[in-house]
Amino acid sequence: MSFTLLPAVDVADGQAVRLVQGEAGTETGYGAPREAALQWQRDGAEWIHLVDLDAAFGRGSNAELLAGVVGELDVAVELSGGIRDDASLERALSTGCARVNLGTAALENPEWCARAIAAHGERIAVGLDVRIVDGEHRLAARGWTRDGGDLWEVLERLDRDGCARYVVTDVSKDGTLRGPNLDLLRSVAEATKAPVIASGGIAEVADLVALAELAASGVGIEGSIVGKALYAGRFTLPEALEAVRAVRPAGRAAG
Repeated sequence: MSFTLLPAVDVADGQAVRLVQGEAGTETGYGAPREAALQWQRDGAEWIHLVDLDAAFGRGSNAELLAGVVGELDVAVELSGGIRDDASLERALSTGCARVNLGTAALENPEWCARAIAAHGERIAVGLDVRIVDGEHRLAARGWTRDGGDLWEVLERLDRDGCARYVVTDVSKDGTLRGPNLDLLRSVAEATKAPVIASGGIAEVADLVALAELAASGVGIEGSIVGKALYAGRFTLPEALEAVRAVRPAGRAAG
């Protein structure tokens, strides 16, 4: 079993930052995106989750900077943020990234998203950013500033369109170091045949082990994005990688 960790490099105004619950204005800076990404690569990452927050919020673009970062890395990159039309999609794919993550466009422009999935297959993932309000699972769009519809209806539509992968975030957990929403992740994974990548709330290695154990039990969670906990020094990437690699599928002993 391979449970993948994707260290996040979120970029705003040319700097690596982390947000709290995805809100603009809550940024904490962590220096140059290039240095952050190269450090995760040196520490053993096989994937990097690279996000243009300015593009996501519609307040600018770091496209050139991000393309440069992708070009310097020897590991796979998932590129996200503001990919909403043919031009931005082609620009993202042309960086050589392994896949892109669509967000708002998947909610606001279903026909375009379906065409992108049909044309690019495994290189397209869709981010499902979830707010749970009075028991309802609502999606968040436009940098988490607008309602994007019912999670389950959108998931059913994207499955019909052949979406290869979902990145699922509980918005209330993101950047808070309060632990992932295991119930939400399990529910989404059980509602689709496509693999799910967890995002949001990772605070300690035990959170990642819990996700890896879910995956080992047969739940379709293939990995987790890790952001603030790494930057805050809660644990190192090598420690996390070692811990999740030690998880064995149900019924198999270590050794």
